[in-house]
Amino acid sequence: MHIRDILNRRRPSFSFEFFPPKTAAGAEDLYRTIVELEPFDPSFVSVTYGAGGSTREMTHDLVLRIKQTTSIPPVPHLTCVGHKEEEIAELLRRYADAGVCNILALRGDPPRDWPDYDWSDCDFRYASDLVAFIRRFNESGAHPDPRGFGIGVAGFPEGHPSTPNRLVELDHMKAKIDAGADYICTQLFFDNHDFFDYRDRCRLRGIEVPIIAGIMPVTSLSSMGRMAELAAGARFPAKLLRALDRAKGDAAAVEKVGIHYAAQQCAELLDNEVDGIHFYTLNKSKATREIYSSLGLASLK
Repeated sequence: MHIRDILNRRRPSFSFEFFPPKTAAGAEDLYRTIVELEPFDPSFVSVTYGAGGSTREMTHDLVLRIKQTTSIPPVPHLTCVGHKEEEIAELLRRYADAGVCNILALRGDPPRDWPDYDWSDCDFRYASDLVAFIRRFNESGAHPDPRGFGIGVAGFPEGHPSTPNRLVELDHMKAKIDAGADYICTQLFFDNHDFFDYRDRCRLRGIEVPIIAGIMPVTSLSSMGRMAELAAGARFPAKLLRALDRAKGDAAAVEKVGIHYAAQQCAELLDNEVDGIHFYTLNKSKATREIYSSLGLASLK
């Protein structure tokens, strides 16, 4: 199903993100997680793409397994880093042939062992270049859906780390939308005011596509560091830090605090007519299931 149809079918949308495991055992654990979440009738699930295309085949295989064995529309990530046009075209053909209908187009990060990566030597320097290429693929008629792939892009409520000028950052976002993007899925954030302000600034800039809020509950103190790294400097509000401090390092208490905080975020987002909520699951289902239940969303299907 094309993302436009998905988002028109249910507003707000509810979706999840997974990353491809590196082992067969990890793949089976993840598949159990997906099965546990399927009864919640997610609008779609996205599958990440490792730095420099390092998980290209694993991403492809997981996407096809989700499509072939579940009722959930999969949305594979695709990044600019390290790819030539012919490689991207081949991936798009494979997904089109498999009936995959949507792509999340990202600039991406070079692998850590590519410290001197030269963007000027890349066929796709910006996410807008990748969006425009996918749009040209769509116009070629190579996809079974006459509209081609639905295209998502990333948004950054706290600001993109490589673009400190927030006006320029919005110009870049507008370029992605003008190139053909259908929706925005934001990076994780912990203060809803950042999201609401970002949404308002997008609307003032003439960006009218749906903006889906990215939420990742803190489930352990060790995961906070990973969150900050994944989000390139996510801001942890003092309110959250105080609540975690009261847990005194007790793992179960920390998890409860994180889930409760994320549930409060989601409730406020829903009260303020968010277009959708996207859960960064870290391949686990417990936190997302509990948030759903606390919001009265368990009976959505």
